[in-house]
Amino acid sequence: GAEKGVLREARVLTALNQTDVPHPVCYGACPDESVVGAPFYVMEKVDGWAPNLRGEKIHNEPPFDEMPYEYMIPFAILDGLIALANVDFEAIGLGDFGKPGKFLERQVDRWSGQLASYPAKYAGYEGRPLEGYAETEAWLRQSTLPTEVRGIIHGDVGTPNMMFHHAPPARLAAMIDWELSTIGDPMIDLAWFTGGMRDEDNPDKEFPMALNDPTRFPTRQEMWRYYCAGTGRDIRDCQWFSILARFKSGCLLEYKVAQAEAGILSQETGRFFRRIVDNVFRETAVEVRKMG
Repeated sequence: GAEKGVLREARVLTALNQTDVPHPVCYGACPDESVVGAPFYVMEKVDGWAPNLRGEKIHNEPPFDEMPYEYMIPFAILDGLIALANVDFEAIGLGDFGKPGKFLERQVDRWSGQLASYPAKYAGYEGRPLEGYAETEAWLRQSTLPTEVRGIIHGDVGTPNMMFHHAPPARLAAMIDWELSTIGDPMIDLAWFTGGMRDEDNPDKEFPMALNDPTRFPTRQEMWRYYCAGTGRDIRDCQWFSILARFKSGCLLEYKVAQAEAGILSQETGRFFRRIVDNVFRETAVEVRKMG
């Protein structure tokens, strides 16, 4: 539960104190619930600003809300992801932080299983045919898996989970919100973060749910080149991870559709997410077909 999450987060932050990964320094953790009523940890107060989500858009502190400063924000985040990917996680004591082995092989099962679980979880939702889903799943299962590289995964990379120094240029002060972190292939963080960016191979791609203005961000290929230059990874693997990240986002977001059918969310919210999920699988299937 949440308590375990808090202590996991404290553990990863404490381990990162030995590295150059920008993170809030963890001064100590306390598993004893009798002190404040729950396990807790004490961390540094980071001097910086974080983008925040208001309405359907992410807002940045000036002057990072305008060009050329906004364009550099993803590069600053990638500097953090590159530093994280290059950490020897065993040397800093995180050897047993994730499940051993076969991380990539478990991914497709994990997200397809999540999607399949919604009808039982949400009364009134019976599942629905998703155009492009089967093709995407088959491609992920049939293509040769990238050679798995093990490292620390942040698990929720997006601009609101980052803090930046106040004055330009954009530089990361700390990556925050580590409760989903684990050990696996860190390229998954890159793919998750770059999913909503412009695609050089598909310049007409639409962004129905873009939280940032895609025209003010680099393309995902630019990001891939930058990441691979910093980590020594093979850029050919980026495509597989990119498809996996989109498959995961479609499977995850369908729970909003299920919640709307179950009356937990409004019909309007349900329609909004239905459109996003449909779009994700349709577009991903088009990409998969191109690759053959």
